[in-house]
Amino acid sequence: MPSTATLERFIELVESNAHDQAIEAFYAPHASMQENQDAPRVGREQLLAHERAVMARATSIRSQCVRPVFVNGDQVVLRWRFRFVWHDDSVTELEELAHQHWEGEQIVQEQFFYDPAQLTPQPPPGAAT
Repeated sequence: MPSTATLERFIELVESNAHDQAIEAFYAPHASMQENQDAPRVGREQLLAHERAVMARATSIRSQCVRPVFVNGDQVVLRWRFRFVWHDDSVTELEELAHQHWEGEQIVQEQFFYDPAQLTPQPPPGAAT
C-alpha cells in the first residue's frame, strides 16, 4: 500500500509534466499499463518508451489531478485532466480515470478508462473549420 507521501510525490511529478520521470520513479520493472480494453504494455522500459514518444509529439502538456484520490489498500483511483498541444498546434484534451494496483511503494498495474473520442486532436484555436 502506498503511503500518502508517496502518492503526493507521484501526483506532483505528473502535474509537473514529468510523466517519464514518474514512470522511472514509481513503476515496478514488471509494471503494466492498459488503455481501456486494449492489450497492456508490459515492462517499465516499454512504458517509458511509449510515454517519451507521446511527449516528443507535444509542444506542451498540462496535467492536473482532480481530487479526491481514492485509496483502498493497494488499490488507487486517480482522476486526471490532460491538455496536449501538438507540433501542428492542434489540441487534445483528455479526462480519464486511472486505476492502479500498488505493491508497497510501486505501481505494478494500471488501467486507464476514458472516452477514446477525446483522442481526436482539435484544430488550433482560431483555425478555420
